[in-house]
Amino acid sequence: MKAEYFIGIVPPEEYLTRVVQLQSKWISQLGVEPHITLKAQGGLTPDKKWINKVKRVCENFKPFQVSLGKPSYFGDNILYLSVNSNKLHQLHQKIVQEISPSGELIKQYFELDAFVPHLTLGKEQYGGNISPGLSTKELQEMERAAGIELSPYPEFEVDFIRVYQLNNEKQRYEKYLDVTLGN
Repeated sequence: MKAEYFIGIVPPEEYLTRVVQLQSKWISQLGVEPHITLKAQGGLTPDKKWINKVKRVCENFKPFQVSLGKPSYFGDNILYLSVNSNKLHQLHQKIVQEISPSGELIKQYFELDAFVPHLTLGKEQYGGNISPGLSTKELQEMERAAGIELSPYPEFEVDFIRVYQLNNEKQRYEKYLDVTLGN
């Protein structure tokens, strides 16, 4: 089986716990810990040659602030917390440019100009068996609960990024490597 990777930003532990508690009311087994996607799978090949490129970008990128915001949707089937940070966009662009996936992969994974930073809370059922989906009604319930249980929405400093790898046996993405940002 092929390895699959993506890169994310992890919220502070205390907030991470609150998000997991909210999600677990609707989702019995999470496919990955709550995170802000920084770089999707495109171009993150099994040979892992891209890891040194990511480390190089991070060495030259100072820690920065991110703020989470109210729940929103992609279409009507993916519920997420909005994310605000200009530096997050800059880091995303630098990593994508350094790895240089094909234009087709950039388009497929909504990167560069199509990149919308977000922290996914839940989504409707569709292909694949990682994170079984929710009904529209359950997503609406989760949205209402998130507005209460996850506010106030925090601002926090990002001083590392996390590379996730798919564990095929568990059908779950797990921490592979944390990469510290430069000072």
